[in-house]
Amino acid sequence: MSDVLFLILRRMRAPLIVLIIAYAIAVIGLTFMPGQLPDGKPWKMGLFHAFYVISYTATTIGFGELPHPFSDAQRLWLTISIYITVIAWTYTLGSIFTLFSDTTFRAAISRSLFSWRVKTLAEPFYVLCGYGQSARAIAHALDRMGIRVVVIETRKERASSIAIETFASAAIVLNEDARLPNILRDAGIYKRECRGLIALTGDDKANQAISIGARALRPELHVMARVKTDAARINLESFGGVDVINPFDTFAQNVALDLDHPEVLRLEEWLTATPDAACPARIGVPAGPWVIVGYGRFGQSIASVLDDRGISWRAIDNRTLDELTDGRDRVLVAENMERALREADIEHAAVLVAGTDNDAANLAAVTLARRVNAQVWTIIRQNHIADRVLIRAAKSNLRFVQSDIMVHECLQLINEPLLGVFLKRMRQEGGAFAADALARIQARVGNGAPLAWAFTCDLLQPGIFFAKLQQGIPLTLSALLLDRETGESQGALALMLLRAGEAILLPSEDTVVMNGDRVLFVGREDPKRLLQSVAADPSQMAILLTGIEPPRTWLFRKIAAWRQARRPSYE
Repeated sequence: MSDVLFLILRRMRAPLIVLIIAYAIAVIGLTFMPGQLPDGKPWKMGLFHAFYVISYTATTIGFGELPHPFSDAQRLWLTISIYITVIAWTYTLGSIFTLFSDTTFRAAISRSLFSWRVKTLAEPFYVLCGYGQSARAIAHALDRMGIRVVVIETRKERASSIAIETFASAAIVLNEDARLPNILRDAGIYKRECRGLIALTGDDKANQAISIGARALRPELHVMARVKTDAARINLESFGGVDVINPFDTFAQNVALDLDHPEVLRLEEWLTATPDAACPARIGVPAGPWVIVGYGRFGQSIASVLDDRGISWRAIDNRTLDELTDGRDRVLVAENMERALREADIEHAAVLVAGTDNDAANLAAVTLARRVNAQVWTIIRQNHIADRVLIRAAKSNLRFVQSDIMVHECLQLINEPLLGVFLKRMRQEGGAFAADALARIQARVGNGAPLAWAFTCDLLQPGIFFAKLQQGIPLTLSALLLDRETGESQGALALMLLRAGEAILLPSEDTVVMNGDRVLFVGREDPKRLLQSVAADPSQMAILLTGIEPPRTWLFRKIAAWRQARRPSYE
């Protein structure tokens, strides 16, 4: 608001001075003009009457000659005053219209309104920096989860388009550069309700600056950033505290998992899917020779995975070989796509990757390849959301959609960060461990995608305090999930126990939970609610551990104590 006031005072200084001088001349001059009362006596207006008359005269309201009929001198001065004040008002109003049409002033108004709306937010929200396809998909996903969105976008047309999109809770938008620290402050990263920031601009350097700036301003803030180059990834990982997502590398790693450990990929996709989604089948990517159309960042990520596994590949690109950094001996320069596909031996290829940044070219590559090799397994890249019908028409075996990858990865980190730790450890363990975990989850939970949640053993929680300190009963993982009515285990499973920085995967159910332990559970909503209520309510914990409901009121506690004291006398 201070910027708005400063601009108003600065731009309107001269018009306001002119208007004040015009009024002062008109009012003071009118007090000097001689008048005459109806009885013929002379009179002059006071300052109040003069200001009143000039006010309605200058604004062209025209109440008439008040409080008495004017003399010729007064009428002459009022005529002069009309022209003086009308000219002053014309200049002032013109300056006001110019001020309100000025882009700097309108930007200051928008920023002040944006800052006020963010300050009044009393619900959880995320800050999205950039509003491309990925950010739009993430914003709508967060909105469905009941989380508000604050958007900072440099391109005016993108920022304006948010107003016509349908949100359950309207997104708060600012057309500014998120690299500026004061913009991040206005976006509310200091607020307790701010759950994190996601840098999704199209420029890796901008995403680095935003992420580092946000972490510097608020070190405990959860920051996620999209990058597309190894240099940007290394820089952010070296800085620390930022979850780095490279959609090209993520897709390539999923392909690698399907080639090496398909059960790991199946479990990962299932645990991060929407609730009750069926366990996915194996993708089944062939391991034979590959042809990669488009040897940019996406194609190079795929080629790196293939090199690590000794799978042969040829690439086709429209750049000259001098522009390529590596792999020149296996890259063909495409002047004619059909001829280049034949030179790359598409006839004997097992997989075709259509990975250029042009959707029409990707569709053409798939179509031409199938003419030569109808059995070729195809992966196609979708670059623009408007081309999704075009890409679907290719009927490829696998599609790469960057926005889908970003939504999947970001929501995985947002929903339950501890799940990300488990998935990283699971990848290190390999396919046998993933198959075992998958079988255990399905046996306990069923075939629908389970809900993941974290539980922290804290002695300050009433139920935990009652069990550990008042009763001295050890809490095991199985005890935490027992149904107090049936005495059977609820449909949930402990995937990981994190104790003093050490992760224990698939801990046994008789593992005793200690203070400070964090446990990752998967299961249904009912056991989650049960666990939350047991931890917060000593009575629920007592029923769970002893099967007896303790007295809740002062009177019943006294009666129970009296009975306990009398019991030995009857034995």
